[in-house]
Amino acid sequence: MSLARRRLLTCTLAIATGASAVSCGATTTLTVQGLGPHTVLNAKAAAALVVRVASHGGSAKNATATVDGRPVQVTIEGNTIDVTPGALPDGPHTIVVRAGGAKLTRTFTVDATPPALTVAAPPTAPSLRSPVTLTGTVDGATKVEAGTQVVPVTGGHFSVTVPTPPAALKVRAFDAAGNVAVKVVSVSVLHPLMRGVHLTGYGWNADFLRDPVLRLARQHRINTVELDVKEEDGYVDFNTKVGLAHRIGGVRVLYDPRKVIPLLHKMGVRVVGRIVCFRDPKLAAWAWVHHHRDWDVQAPGGKAPYKSAKYGGAAFTNWASPAVQAYNIALATEAAKLGFDDVMFDYVRRPDGPLNTMRFPGAGRTTAPVGVANFVRDASGPVRAGGAYLGLAVFGVSATRPKEVGQDIGAMARYVDYVAPMVYPSHWGPGEYGVGNPNAQPYAIVNRSLKDFQKKVAGTTAQVMPWLQDFSLGVHYGVPQVAAQILAARADHIGSFLLWNAGCVYQGAALAVDRKMPRTTD
Repeated sequence: MSLARRRLLTCTLAIATGASAVSCGATTTLTVQGLGPHTVLNAKAAAALVVRVASHGGSAKNATATVDGRPVQVTIEGNTIDVTPGALPDGPHTIVVRAGGAKLTRTFTVDATPPALTVAAPPTAPSLRSPVTLTGTVDGATKVEAGTQVVPVTGGHFSVTVPTPPAALKVRAFDAAGNVAVKVVSVSVLHPLMRGVHLTGYGWNADFLRDPVLRLARQHRINTVELDVKEEDGYVDFNTKVGLAHRIGGVRVLYDPRKVIPLLHKMGVRVVGRIVCFRDPKLAAWAWVHHHRDWDVQAPGGKAPYKSAKYGGAAFTNWASPAVQAYNIALATEAAKLGFDDVMFDYVRRPDGPLNTMRFPGAGRTTAPVGVANFVRDASGPVRAGGAYLGLAVFGVSATRPKEVGQDIGAMARYVDYVAPMVYPSHWGPGEYGVGNPNAQPYAIVNRSLKDFQKKVAGTTAQVMPWLQDFSLGVHYGVPQVAAQILAARADHIGSFLLWNAGCVYQGAALAVDRKMPRTTD
């Protein structure tokens, strides 16, 4: 321990071997509680320090006390003297209490300085399942932990190997006073290029929808299939082991991931498991009836679940509910352990709509951006530990309007491998990003909006991997319109994307990899 950093001094007593002090000729005896010999106090203990002295055989009425020669406050009740030293700097201190002709002296040390801790880790790892070695130095510590593992320290240096790249591993150093230094270590793994399409559970279950997607994979036009785990209606599409899903009647078996994932992996196709988080009418309706009403987003008075023309009633669970969060994290962790290469959270937000029409039990109306980001933070560790990347499907407007649905892209990006903004041209209003008719100008609106998302994730290890539109809404979308979006992303140096079509039907010609894709004129 550095002497310059810590000035520790052995405690002394007026009577070295006892806990009392007696003045010559006096009948009063003073004893102290809560401050033993050689006591070292950390910051928290020093701030709360009250020294209790008992007077035996004499009055405590006129008791006085000093700390380092400075008079301090005493509180006298009967024969008990409570001494409050107040704020104390690091180093040795001496308290002196006088009462009834007796004097008690006790010295102690305040050590509020945590150990000096440094931790180094590789910035990236080759895969989610590769071991990672952390090294570091520490000064003034009696113990170092990495997660729950105690790490040996030799000459102030330590090294520990963890089995997988950590998303947020806490390394803690403890000193003798109880001070703790904490460093959070994250090691990123660069997500591979992803060109994929969306399939619901029913889509996989239906030959006429599944087979064309598999054909695209065999043609090497896609390398990823996004397969729903929990859908917008709140149902889990396979026989999950998460008990709450069965308890609410929220399980339907449309596929078996233990068979589907190996099949796709054998074809060289990655599998993304999509979990619709807080839009969950199955859980919301069950929770309301079964007296877990704080699990739901509520109407302002709290007497009914939130209802909107777009979603109906009891459609959104409460993002601030620990039980709701735990349910979604359990499903995500299970998906990772089942072999899904990625877990993607969708509807990881509050309902869109005026804040004055909704109530979030346990949280303020305006706190969703922070609360949702904290949920993503809490999910990232279990998902990473299960061997999967974590991605987020987010609103296209969230890059510039984080309060609109409670999605702060910059905050959430710290905890995920990628964000997948839904920059569907049909969902933008006229004039957004200076584009007069976004739905008819897919290249321009996608290219310009993605630039904002790249700015938001700057400084993190998260990538931008957008959802692109392969459906018609107001304007017919054929191969040129779909391909224009892919080209627009590529012009932003984004090669990864997922195509969305609720009907799970895709235009393979737009995914051609062996020729230049057509571009519409915007």
